[in-house]
Amino acid sequence: MNQDLDIVHLLLNASWVVKAVVVLLLAVSVASWAVIFGKAAALGRIHSKNEAFERAFWSGTSMHDLYTAAIQKTTGTGPMERIFAAGMREFLKLRERRIAETSVLLDGAQRAMRAAYQRELDVMESQLSFLGSVASVSPYIGLFGTVWGIMHAFTGLAGLESVTLATVAPGIAEALVATAIGLFAAIPAVVAYNRFSTKVDRAASHMDVFSDEFSNILQRNLSAQTPT
Repeated sequence: MNQDLDIVHLLLNASWVVKAVVVLLLAVSVASWAVIFGKAAALGRIHSKNEAFERAFWSGTSMHDLYTAAIQKTTGTGPMERIFAAGMREFLKLRERRIAETSVLLDGAQRAMRAAYQRELDVMESQLSFLGSVASVSPYIGLFGTVWGIMHAFTGLAGLESVTLATVAPGIAEALVATAIGLFAAIPAVVAYNRFSTKVDRAASHMDVFSDEFSNILQRNLSAQTPT
């Protein structure tokens, strides 16, 4: 009885459909864990780089110096710094064209920052849809394996004259393993998806606020330069 209910023994004696479901779920679980570790590291780097740039921005360093430093970096810039660089680049281009209207300068900088913001948000949200799919689909894949396994078990019992618990238990246990592995793949993906979505939303809100603050600074500077 104990030998029959050993998980490895059950999987080795399972039908090919249950084996295929288990292999698929294990592969999905490994892939989701790879995404989880990679996404956690990436969001951690984004947070630290945004914090570092924001400290530099509010430290009193001139915007021209910050912009020069940002465009000189080939790697290592964070999303907030790239948004700032995009807005400042467009602002300076319009100034070089001798455009003096405050509204045109601000609109150009804001459009550039919105485009950069959307690009950064797309990068931060990448692979979250995969975790969401794993979280929602894995239990149903496991349930499919369970239903098929139970059908296979009862089909095998149809020709027996006497059916006992010891006869039924291995087939039912074999089928339930697929559901267990489906939950094993889905639960970490659900937790990670919710946690990463919260972090992305916070980072996006933080960058949105920074864009508004930077626009206000540009507007104040332009108003101070405009003769009355």
